[in-house]
Amino acid sequence: MRYRTNNILALIRPNKEGESVLKQTLFFQKTLGMRIFIYNIIDKPPIFERLFIPKKSEYLKEDALTQLQEFVEKSVQYEVRDVLTYRVKMGNPEKVLLRQAKMGGYEFMIIDKSEPDGGLTRDETDKIISRSECPVLSINKNYYVGKITKIVIPVDISHSTKKKLLWATYFAKKNGATIKIVSALTMNISEKNSLAWKNAEKLKQILQERGVKCEVEILKAKGQKKHEVILDYIHKENPGLIIIRTHQESNMAGTQIGKFVSEIVHGSQIPVFTVNRKLNPMPIDFEL
Repeated sequence: MRYRTNNILALIRPNKEGESVLKQTLFFQKTLGMRIFIYNIIDKPPIFERLFIPKKSEYLKEDALTQLQEFVEKSVQYEVRDVLTYRVKMGNPEKVLLRQAKMGGYEFMIIDKSEPDGGLTRDETDKIISRSECPVLSINKNYYVGKITKIVIPVDISHSTKKKLLWATYFAKKNGATIKIVSALTMNISEKNSLAWKNAEKLKQILQERGVKCEVEILKAKGQKKHEVILDYIHKENPGLIIIRTHQESNMAGTQIGKFVSEIVHGSQIPVFTVNRKLNPMPIDFEL
C-alpha cells in the first residue's frame, strides 16, 4: 500500500540516547512540516508468559506507551505535540520497522546509525536501508544538524539517479540549500573528458532547471578507494545532508546496498538519506 501522507516514521527509545535522536528528528519535522510517528519497540515476553499470561503483553505495551509519551513530552514544546503520534510494537526492531514501512503511509523513516547499546547494529541498519519500502534517513545521535545549507550527492555513474534527484530537489527547496554533485574519478584522464563529469553536468542542468543551486565536483581517486575520497570531501565540506542511491548488490548476508553506500552511511556522522529502487510517491507538497 502506497499513498501520500507526509508522515515520518522514527525509531526513538525513551532513554538518554533517544533524546539526541528526538532532537534531530524534530529538526527535520520542522523543516519539512510533516507528522512524526514515534515508535518504541520492546522485547516480547517469553513464550511461556505469552501462553499462560496472555494479558501481560498488553500491560507491557501500555507501560511502554506511557513511558514514551512522558519522555517525549518532557523534551518538546507544547505546540509540537500536535504533530506527534506514538506507537509501541513488540519484536525484532529490524522486522518491525520493515513491516511498518511495507504497510505504507510514511514518506521515509529515521533511524540512529551510531550503534547505541541495545540499538541497531551496522548490519541491521544496512538491511533496513536495503529492504525498506520507503527511503531511510540515518542519523548519528552524537552529531546534531541544525541547519542545511549544503547537500552532497555522491554519484556513481553506473546507477540510476532519477529518484535521488527528486528527493534532492525537495530537500534543497525546503532548506534553501545548494547541492554539490560529487563523483570520484579513478582514471588518469582530464576531468572534463570523463563520463563522470559529463553525467554530473547533466544532473546539474536538471536541478538548475528546477530552480535549485547546484555545483559539480570531480575528485581524483587514483590509487584510492572511491568511498574514502568521497568521505574526505564530505569531512572538509561539512554539508548538512547527504543523499545517495542504494546499490542493489545481493550477497549471502542479505544486504543489498553495496560496500560504497554502506561506507558512506557509516563513515560519516552527517545524516544520510538513502533512496532505493522502490517507486514510492513524493510528499504532497513536492513541486518541480
